[in-house]
Amino acid sequence: MFLQGNLQAVFDALYRIGAIDPVLKLDWESVTRQMEAHPDRVFEACQAINTCGGDPTQLERKLHMMDAQAIHFVALEVAREFCEFQDRKELH
Repeated sequence: MFLQGNLQAVFDALYRIGAIDPVLKLDWESVTRQMEAHPDRVFEACQAINTCGGDPTQLERKLHMMDAQAIHFVALEVAREFCEFQDRKELH
């Protein structure tokens, strides 16, 4: 499942709750393996974020309800989708 809507709003919410710096220090390959091993958790986390419709307050509320692993999954998915967007943008 992909994140829908405004990725910048999700990134900003992650930043406001202090999740970005810890995720930058993680081994992303390890987190990716965890995501592959637990696609149901990735789906649940993305689905929860998608229900917020980009609303900053709701995004922060949903993120505060998640455990650290789910937040890491969301942050890594945001990074991936930003990269994919940039790749598509550069191809045109």
